[in-house]
Amino acid sequence: MKRRSPTLEGFKLIFRRPSLGMGEISWRWSFGAGATALLCLSLLEYLDTLPVGNRDLFLLRSRQLALISRALSHILAGSGPRFIGASIVLGLMLALGWVVIASLGRAATLKGLLSYFWAEDAGKHFPFRMRALFGLNFLRAGAVLAVLVGSVGAMVLAGMASSEKNPSPGTAFLIFSIVTLTAWLVWSMMNWVLSLASMFVVINNTDTVGAIGDAVGFIREHLGAVCAVSIWFGLGHVVAISVASSAVAFPLAFIGILPGRVVFAGVLLITLLYFAVADLLYLGRLGSYVWIVEGPAIEPMPEIVTPPPAILPPINTRPSDERVDPDDLILSDLRVS
Repeated sequence: MKRRSPTLEGFKLIFRRPSLGMGEISWRWSFGAGATALLCLSLLEYLDTLPVGNRDLFLLRSRQLALISRALSHILAGSGPRFIGASIVLGLMLALGWVVIASLGRAATLKGLLSYFWAEDAGKHFPFRMRALFGLNFLRAGAVLAVLVGSVGAMVLAGMASSEKNPSPGTAFLIFSIVTLTAWLVWSMMNWVLSLASMFVVINNTDTVGAIGDAVGFIREHLGAVCAVSIWFGLGHVVAISVASSAVAFPLAFIGILPGRVVFAGVLLITLLYFAVADLLYLGRLGSYVWIVEGPAIEPMPEIVTPPPAILPPINTRPSDERVDPDDLILSDLRVS
């Protein structure tokens, strides 16, 4: 059976079902807005606890870099452990909130994708285990924590390679770059597999471990189609980044002419548009993967086979060697009595 292009189906999904794209953007941006607001409020509360004396204010207003750095070091002295503790607690709470919101949002998106591809079977249900989605997103959050710890470990390892007696900044930078790059590459691969496994929780109704196994098997069996989808949507992402980077330069060119708030609003608007396009491209790529697994196939057109003409036995036109018996009666010899 011939199947349609998964990449084309993913792009068509973005335009045919804008409600799915709006749902994807909604749950992602709701968490992003909440996390940003929480981070800003936490930072303001932390700054409010810092003691600032008249001497520090005088040094800050001096507009001299050396005096300003001295004032900041005096203000921040002794607040490092408190800041680290607050950051750890805040990071854990944000990670927990992301696990819950991402699991609920991904479940709704995948059910919408399957309903779109199975539009002819409107009564089809897709039971799945919500606990499995929680487990996958918990592993994704743990992978982020692991790569951050790995980055810190890369800094420590690089520092050990360059000592005060034998300084070697080039070697230290090389070690830090290689270890950090390797850690982030491994994280990106794990994060992609775990995010891909979420669709098998809904499609096959499997648990967390089973979904990961299905994802690995899916990549192995459909490697060509998966690579094609990833490449095309990756190119679309590159185009979106290029356009956004060029568009940001336009409001920045008016710095000093327009008010700072107007310039900031323009940059923020372009950034939000880019994030929206990136979310839509991610949804389209996920839809392409679902199409590879669950997309209906097109039946080939039946071929009309014309039977060959019947072969009749050849007619013998040669005169027969048999002679007619003269004693046999023929029709002209019969008389009606």
